[in-house]
Formats: sequence, C-alpha cells, structure tokens
Amino acid sequence: MSGSRNLESLVKVKELRPGMENASVVVRVLESLGIRSIRTRSGERTIGEYIVGDETGRVKLVAWGSKAASLAVGDVAEIRGAWVSLYRGEVQLNIGRSSTVTRLDDDAVVDAESVPEEYPEVPPSYAKPRSSTSGRRGFGRRRGKRGR
Repeated sequence: MSGSRNLESLVKVKELRPGMENASVVVRVLESLGIRSIRTRSGERTIGEYIVGDETGRVKLVAWGSKAASLAVGDVAEIRGAWVSLYRGEVQLNIGRSSTVTRLDDDAVVDAESVPEEYPEVPPSYAKPRSSTSGRRGFGRRRGKRGR
C-alpha cells in the first residue's frame, strides 16, 4: 500500500461493532450474494450483498444504490465512509452514496484461503435501538390526537 494512506484509521473486520460510522477497512471480496431490489421505508432500493474479509475474519457487506454493483469476487478494496449495523442478529458493513471504494493491489490483504471463517460478534453490552410496537415512528403524536 502507498505510504500516503492513513493506516491508523483503518479498522479490522473483527473490530467492527454495530453503531460504528465512517468506518474504513481494507478487505478482499470473497463471495457475491447477488444484487436485488428491496422495499424499505424510503421506497424501493437496490442492494448488492457480498462477503468480504481480512486476516481477522469475514463480514457481510451491503452496498446500497449506485454502489450495489461496485465490487466483484477477488477484488481487494479500501472502503471509507462505511457504517456498521445489526440485521437479524448479524453484524453488517454498509456502503452508500457517501462511501468510497478504491481498488488496491492484490497483496494489500491476505489471500481468500487465509481469511478465517470468523464473523464479528455483537458485544453483550450492545443495546438495540428503541422502536415503537408498530415499528413506525410516532412523530410525537399521542393516541387519539390528530395532527393539524
């Protein structure tokens, strides 16, 4: 890797924790799980799902919108501006509009066979974000009261 890269700010896959924002990693794309459309609260979105890893482990990467098809199996990339979430009990690394993906030389990270089968763990102290029972935001309205 070039000496101009700020290696101190890079996080290893095993260190990823839900709630992290603006995370930077160097990973190898191990597997492509496909590109598909999903329905979200914001409407229809396109995502690409990948398994990526480094010498410390593997994690699912979800690439949103225009980044959905930005990776291929075998790619080695530096990803900046990612965020980490928890989805169905699984730690996920996410990239979107403001994230950057820079291809690196193949020797910037271990080869695929050397990536451990371990995934980041959810810390026991991790508290899920609060949500209402309906799963929708209430916008401060109280039962029986209407907006203006």
